[in-house]
Amino acid sequence: MFAVIKTGGKQHRVAADDVITVGKLEGDAGAKVTFGEILAIGTGDDFTIGAPFVSGASVAAEIVEHSRGPKVIAFKKRRRQNSKRKRGHRQDYTIVKIVGLTGASKN
Repeated sequence: MFAVIKTGGKQHRVAADDVITVGKLEGDAGAKVTFGEILAIGTGDDFTIGAPFVSGASVAAEIVEHSRGPKVIAFKKRRRQNSKRKRGHRQDYTIVKIVGLTGASKN
């Protein structure tokens, strides 16, 4: 059984015991998180697609750790103008482990 969840403006395909990286979430390591915006859930013939979300479905997860992505350098230079700018950025991420999926009623 798998589900497609929406978090942080992105969609992730998850199943039980998956470890995924999502945008930063509130909570400490070991805290439980529930994702309620489920776009699709099921397996095989028993598959439900939401419009836009599946009612009654949820995905439970546990926060493993908080981390940061690689440094991205934005370097801008204007030739022959003695003008340049260097700016770095690191995105904050949360690593979560999917604990369980709860299904929904068929429409």
